[in-house]
Amino acid sequence: MSTTSTSGTVIAQGAEIPVFGLGTAGMTGDDCQRAVETALAVGYRHIDTAQLYDNEAAVGRGVAESDVDREDVFVVTKVHPDNAARADVHESTQQSLERLELQTVDLLLLHGPSDEAPLEETIGAMNELQHDGLVEHVGISNFGIEGLEDAIEQSETPIVTNQVKYHPYHQPDDLIAYCVENEILLTAYSPLAEGAVVGDDRLESIGEPHDKSAAQVALRWLIQHPYVAAIPKAASREHIEANADVFDFELSPEEMRAVFDLDGGPSDRLADQLQLE
Repeated sequence: MSTTSTSGTVIAQGAEIPVFGLGTAGMTGDDCQRAVETALAVGYRHIDTAQLYDNEAAVGRGVAESDVDREDVFVVTKVHPDNAARADVHESTQQSLERLELQTVDLLLLHGPSDEAPLEETIGAMNELQHDGLVEHVGISNFGIEGLEDAIEQSETPIVTNQVKYHPYHQPDDLIAYCVENEILLTAYSPLAEGAVVGDDRLESIGEPHDKSAAQVALRWLIQHPYVAAIPKAASREHIEANADVFDFELSPEEMRAVFDLDGGPSDRLADQLQLE
């Protein structure tokens, strides 16, 4: 079972989203701009940023200076939880668009649960931005199942993704299974466990027959799920290229299960969904 097409996209709640993207947390200024330009030149078409990262302007410059047409790039940014009140959602998103030098952002997420306003108010404001043509799709980040269900209930339009930490050593099985069942994209940030997967003997042994590294196995494992996208962060061309070199091999069900076993193995429910024999 797979929703990943040969073009590397996944359809979730009517949104067509590149299954592989560049995460930019922790990168700023010229380094961030160069990384975005390099990623787009290599073939990435999904770029992730956030108000919290203080790099939207650099990301915007990278997109603008790239040879790739704007309409071919899926740009994601996130409302800071401190900006969750209705007026702040509108004002801060307008400021994000100005920094990004974009008329519309492809996907706007609420970066996490907020004490500043009820979720209903925040999601309602994000829906208003969609109505005004400033935002194409909406979603959330760092929410559990209960919060995701609440967001779905409050939104007039589909919640297309929940962006959460997901890597071989941190596997939120119930949330993954929920997203698969409900055709909601789970966008995996920190997919390489902040570099911890590099050199992992177990992942290296899985990759050896495919001539792939431990990091490439971890990324392939993620994008081979239905309804999962991965957004690894990388600054150098070498790492940006290596991370993207995961579309010319496939992990067997046994190899998929072996990666799941790094965090105790998949639940029966998830194993059945992913057809892990």
